[in-house]
Amino acid sequence: MSDILTRDDIRLGLSAADKADALRQCGALLVDSGAATQAYAEALFDRERQVSTYLGEGVAIPHGTNESREHILATKLGFLQFPDGVDWDGETVHVCIPIASQSDAHVDILAALADVLMEPDSAQQLRTATDPDAVLALLGAVSKEA
Repeated sequence: MSDILTRDDIRLGLSAADKADALRQCGALLVDSGAATQAYAEALFDRERQVSTYLGEGVAIPHGTNESREHILATKLGFLQFPDGVDWDGETVHVCIPIASQSDAHVDILAALADVLMEPDSAQQLRTATDPDAVLALLGAVSKEA
């Protein structure tokens, strides 16, 4: 498995007060993993103001703006699971997969994620996973795309 998503990047059983809290947690994960600076973490909010990163099936894919790429240190994914859900502009998000990518690799990553996440059974397994290895098994193809 690529180091784009590791066990350390997977956080299960979290809670978030609201969408802003979930975005803060996503940004903190990317900063803590060494993928990005705090400026990129703040850019997650800028992107969200431009267009929602809600993908469907209870999943959001927070990422920064094109202008914020200079604050990315390494290509990385995170995985944050919110079993009780987070209101995301009227949708309920159970999984956030923040992305940091300096190149256009994020387009391939988003496409691979969409393939996995739009499969209802896979999305359900991610929403209810209790073991990071289960997440890694489901998202293994995504890291290969990057």
